[in-house]
Amino acid sequence: MIIGAGLSGLAAAKVLKEQGFSDVLLLDKGRSAGGRLATRRIGKGRADHGAQFFTVRTEALKEEAALWLEQGWIKKWFGDPYPRYTGVEGMNSLAKKLAEQFDVKTETKVIRIQEAENGYVLVTEEGGKIRSEALIMTTPAPQAIELLEESGMDSGDRLKSIKFNPSFVALVTLKESLIIGDEGHIDQSLPDGLERIADHSLKGISAEPIASIYMTGEWSRNWYDQPSEEVIAEILKRAEPFVHPENIAAVQLKRWRFAEAVRPIYQPFIELENKHPLLIAGDAFLHQDDPAGRTRFESAFLSGKAAAEALAERLKKL
Repeated sequence: MIIGAGLSGLAAAKVLKEQGFSDVLLLDKGRSAGGRLATRRIGKGRADHGAQFFTVRTEALKEEAALWLEQGWIKKWFGDPYPRYTGVEGMNSLAKKLAEQFDVKTETKVIRIQEAENGYVLVTEEGGKIRSEALIMTTPAPQAIELLEESGMDSGDRLKSIKFNPSFVALVTLKESLIIGDEGHIDQSLPDGLERIADHSLKGISAEPIASIYMTGEWSRNWYDQPSEEVIAEILKRAEPFVHPENIAAVQLKRWRFAEAVRPIYQPFIELENKHPLLIAGDAFLHQDDPAGRTRFESAFLSGKAAAEALAERLKKL
């Protein structure tokens, strides 16, 4: 059983399936698999509002990305020496392709985990009970801690040491595409508080010009409790040199509560000292020799993969 059908959960499921475990179930409280591989349809267009792209620095992800390219699930967007890859119809389109080969149950929130004689019983918000011999959790660390504490389990100091910044993303429907280069992306020399701007018509995933304006973690943390109307107004004010008010047709706001781990841990996963296997993974868990040293698409993939490899080894010994 895997709680969380984001990239870490999907990577873990693939390893377990390859290791011969055919009864893997992924649970996710969201409406679809993918987590922060999120794409929103707006009118006749679409916009990524989580991860905009991913890069490849390790052989493990390089092999997977080559397969995804061959299958037509992703494309190169821009960048050298590390190309930026994106889903051909947005980042969530990649997640959906990855999820097709697994049993994924969405809109299912686990509120309690009970230890049982032969594993765990997961209690859902609707009152359902699902049994599992072992468990991998890939939700953001604060959510994992909350669930473990509600279940009477000690999450340990390592997990509690992980700290996240939130992120605001304004999704701006435009009258005309932005002038921000051929790639439709900018993350340099931006006004204070802005992290990046992406135009999805120039990115090639939207039939209509829609821009995502990302705010930095620090700015988002300072503004997180403010009303959405005030947040939107301030974002558009700061983005005005690139997104002129007369070019704006409509605006939506996305709040990511746990967007980026500003204090990750250099350990690919954590295993609790329970009677039955319970492992915790996610993008905030980095390998000791992580080539980038920060949370990202690749760290989520590698963490889920490492946790599943360890779990498969344990289960084969039982």
